[in-house]
Amino acid sequence: MKTSELRSKNSEELNAELIENLKEQFALRMQQAAGQLERPSDMKRVRRTIARIKTLMAEAGKSGS
Repeated sequence: MKTSELRSKNSEELNAELIENLKEQFALRMQQAAGQLERPSDMKRVRRTIARIKTLMAEAGKSGS
């Protein structure tokens, strides 16, 4: 997901998106451990999306205080 798409969401939507991505990351780790991961690039994509969401949440927290 692009940063511009994430910026348009409120904090509740960002939190829901974060939880969804963390679940996806867990599922991908389980697939990797079982040797069934078809696209290793998905791990990188999800990890970076999580980082983007956390960064935007931190920025919102700083500007809101």
